[in-house]
Amino acid sequence: MPTAPLEVQLLHADAVAPARTREGDAGHDLRAVAAEVIPPGEHRVVPTGIAIALPDGIAGLVTPRSGLAAQHGITLVNTPGLIDPNYRGEIKVILRNEGRERFAVEPGDRIAQLLLVPFSAPPIRIVSALTSTERGSAGFGSSGRR
Repeated sequence: MPTAPLEVQLLHADAVAPARTREGDAGHDLRAVAAEVIPPGEHRVVPTGIAIALPDGIAGLVTPRSGLAAQHGITLVNTPGLIDPNYRGEIKVILRNEGRERFAVEPGDRIAQLLLVPFSAPPIRIVSALTSTERGSAGFGSSGRR
């Protein structure tokens, strides 16, 4: 399925365009352009030095990197972060240290992933009742544990 190219503007001399590490990877790695130290239990906003122009009907989700999470307890405060298609500013990543030791980010480090996803934005219609389903309004834990 052909797709429109992702336009990327490099805003910083050390900025690197988002890239997939391997063919078949869904996420594009995002890299830091500034050094940061994140103490345990704290967060920092880390710039990537890039801005993007998403194609029509596509949103960007900024997601954690599993290796950073598993090895260092590094995650994103607002996971996933949402990039709307009309946003043209610098992408920044809000990293949080859930680990026990301080974590140092260096320029060039892969700190998050950008996942491009199609979205739908239908008009909203207020109704007096919703159509029924077998599940209905059964919520948290309604399907059991096993």
